[in-house]
Amino acid sequence: MTSMSSDGRTVGRTNIQKAALAVGAVFLLVGVLGFIPGITTNYETMGFAGHESGALLLGIFQVSVLHNIVHLLFGAAGIAMARTAAQSKNYLVVGGAIYLVLWIYGLLIGLDTPANFVPVNMADNWLHFVLGVGMLGLGLALSRGTARAGRATTAH
Repeated sequence: MTSMSSDGRTVGRTNIQKAALAVGAVFLLVGVLGFIPGITTNYETMGFAGHESGALLLGIFQVSVLHNIVHLLFGAAGIAMARTAAQSKNYLVVGGAIYLVLWIYGLLIGLDTPANFVPVNMADNWLHFVLGVGMLGLGLALSRGTARAGRATTAH
């Protein structure tokens, strides 16, 4: 989204807004892909929730209807929060922290127990770690140069 300021300069998205938008779009895409047979193997075994779901996104990551919905909602949140730099930072930092908590949770629960209700497998757990560190890193690194996190910067 690019617009004109009152003095005629072009105002665009900050880097942190672009990062939140990109992360949100990827989550939205992953949520959609989780519902496509072929991209999701063992599609016919997908359950709404629970560790019994045998569906695997890309043949690696365990998914369920609930898991895919969570990806869709998380993606929509990223796209919506990319409207301002401050919201983008919150999305990336808080989202990154949530994914690190999910990583620890996934390591602590038994994968074949009712506690694994989303569900996740070991590949999901380590992806959650990478996502958590990446999102947190983006949110912190890209917010450093923003003088006023709530305002868009001018493009030169």
